[in-house]
Amino acid sequence: MENSEENNEIDATTTTKSNEEKTELELKLKLKKKLKLKKKLEKETEKADKRGVCYLSRIPPHMDHVKLRQLLSQFGDIQRIFLAPQADSNARVQYKRARASQNQAYSEGWVEFANKCVAKRVANMLNGEQIGGRKRSSFYYDLWNIKYLSKFKWDDLTEELAFKRATREQQVAIEISAAKKERDFYISKVDQSRASNAIEERIKKKQKVQQDSVQVEKVIRHFPQTKPINANAKGSKTDLSDDFLDAVFGGS
Repeated sequence: MENSEENNEIDATTTTKSNEEKTELELKLKLKKKLKLKKKLEKETEKADKRGVCYLSRIPPHMDHVKLRQLLSQFGDIQRIFLAPQADSNARVQYKRARASQNQAYSEGWVEFANKCVAKRVANMLNGEQIGGRKRSSFYYDLWNIKYLSKFKWDDLTEELAFKRATREQQVAIEISAAKKERDFYISKVDQSRASNAIEERIKKKQKVQQDSVQVEKVIRHFPQTKPINANAKGSKTDLSDDFLDAVFGGS
């Protein structure tokens, strides 16, 4: 019995030690992962600090991000490109026309270069110059409208776009709620007019029924009447005797 108890105690201690070792290994692995993530973030922040963003105030028609990358990649390494589609009414017409030719119209754009110095040099060199490229291209004679944005990061652009999207969605929600209110008000007025028309029709029907009942033919009844006695005819009348009147009315 004593040997079995000692064996059980040894097994318990070994299991506890193994569990402790597992937890220590897990903690070490978690720490290593955290350190790796920190190093990656530090490297990315360093790369982001080295990057530079250029702003294009005008995008020529029939130009997209692929063609823009082909034109600007010859001056330096490009990381990201964002082109904002046109949103006004005239742009919608242009967008429909461009969609027919499988091209979308853009109003402005941002280009991120891997190096700030390259971005500055490209902006200073190309601004106001002819785009060039192939002579058959529709934007061959257009001019570059490009500017370097100092102390501007791509995260600032994403935040700005998210804010614009949120405000746009809020405006759309307000417009939809206003349209729903107008619709409900119109429907209520229509229902009220229908109810009032129905009441007027009922009143008119009742009036017609009453008029029809009143307009029944009047029955004229003729009652026999004695003809009046003229004043001149009093003399021709025979006077009754007093004895006769006393007999009738019981006089004494």
